[in-house]
Amino acid sequence: MKDTLNVVELFAGVGGFRLGLEKADAKVFNTVWANQWEPSRKAQEAFECYEEKFGGERSNKDIATVPNEFFSGLNIDLLVGGFPCQDYSVARSLSGEKGLEGKKGVLFWEIKRVIEHSHPKYVLLENVDRLLKSPSKQRGRDFAVMLATFRDLQYNVEWRIVNAAEYGAAQKRRRVFIFAYKNKLDFAREQTTLTGNDIVFNEGFFAKTFPVRDEPYKNRIATCTLPKDILEISDSFAFGFHTAGIMREGEVFTAQTEAQNPIFTPLKDILIDEEMVDERFYLTEAQAEKFAYLRGSKKIERTSVDGHKYIFSEGGMSPTDELDGPGRTMLTSEGTVNRSTHIVEVAGRKRFLTPVECERLNGFPDNWTAMMSDRMRYFCMGNALVVDMVAKMGETILNLDKCEKLSSEQITISF
Repeated sequence: MKDTLNVVELFAGVGGFRLGLEKADAKVFNTVWANQWEPSRKAQEAFECYEEKFGGERSNKDIATVPNEFFSGLNIDLLVGGFPCQDYSVARSLSGEKGLEGKKGVLFWEIKRVIEHSHPKYVLLENVDRLLKSPSKQRGRDFAVMLATFRDLQYNVEWRIVNAAEYGAAQKRRRVFIFAYKNKLDFAREQTTLTGNDIVFNEGFFAKTFPVRDEPYKNRIATCTLPKDILEISDSFAFGFHTAGIMREGEVFTAQTEAQNPIFTPLKDILIDEEMVDERFYLTEAQAEKFAYLRGSKKIERTSVDGHKYIFSEGGMSPTDELDGPGRTMLTSEGTVNRSTHIVEVAGRKRFLTPVECERLNGFPDNWTAMMSDRMRYFCMGNALVVDMVAKMGETILNLDKCEKLSSEQITISF
C-alpha cells in the first residue's frame, strides 16, 4: 500500500465524496484535482463552496475541454464522482468510432476518457438507483453499456444499491454505487477463486462494507454474458439487473440483497434546537392548507394530449414526517411547497426542515453551504450523497489496498 492514495473527484458538487474519504483517513486520501461545473447556471455556487472548503487543485470548467494530456500527467489511484443519470445509447461514427449518442450522454464518456488516460487502480461512482433499469423501453441497456465499457478498459465491476437509512443514516436515500477495479490487481486475482454468489453476499467490496443477509430476497438471482460489441448492447440488449452484482470479463452475476441488520438515525435526532429556528421556516396558514391538499389522497380527471380522458389517482401520506423514523429521500425541491418536501411538527407548529438540518440528513457539517441562498442550499443537498456511506467505502478501499503489491504505474496498460 502507498502512503497516500491520489484521488481525482469529478462532478464534485459541494464535496461529499471528498468529505467521506477524508473522514475515512485524511492522511491517506489525497485529492490532487477536482472538477465541478454547472453548465446551465451563470453562478457557480457549488464550486465556490468547494473552493472555500478545500485546498488543492480545483477546476471550474467543462470537463470536455480538459485535454487528455492533463489526465495522463496525473498519478491517479482513485477516481470518484457522482455523475448525472442520462442517456447511454451508442452510435458508430463514419470513422467507425463508437460513442454515446447526443448531448445527454457525453458525461459518462468523459469518465471513460479520464480512465483511459490516467489508469486509476480504483473507480467509485454514484448514481440514482433507476440507472439499473433505464431506459424504460429497453431495461438494463444503459447499465450494460457502462459495464461493457469497464470490461473493455480491463476493469472488474461491483455494484450495490444502498439505502443509507439501513446503514445508520437519517435518510432513506437509495443510490447505486459502482466500484470498478483493475483486473490485474491482487484483489482481482484473489476474487477469481470466488463465485459471484460468494462475492455479492460475503467476500466482495460491498459485502464487506454493507453486510447483507446470506440469501437473496425472494431468490432473485440472474446471470448473463455481455455481448462483445457495445453497439449490439445499445441496439438490442435488455436484462434485469438486481440491486447488487459483479461483472468480470463480461460475465455478470446479480442478486437482490437485503441489509443484514438495518439500523437508522431517527429524524428527531438531526433537528436543531427549536429556539434556533427562524420564523421564516414555519408554515403560513396558506402553506399548511396547500400541504394538506398535496399530501392527501386524490382522484382527478385529466385529459391527455390526444384528448383521452383518464383518472389520475394519488394515495395519501402522513400530514407530517414521522420524527421517530428516518427522513424520506431529499430532493432538489426540498423547502418548496411540494408533496416531496419534509414537514415536521415540533411543539405544535409545522415547519420546513432548515438548511442545516438538510446538511445533517446527508452527514455534512453544520453550515457547510452557509454562503449560499436557502434555495441553493436545499438544491445542493438534494443533489448530494450521504457522506458516511462514502466514509464506509473509503475504509474498505484502505483495507484492500493494504494488500496490494502493484503500483499504479505497474498496472498501466496501453489502449
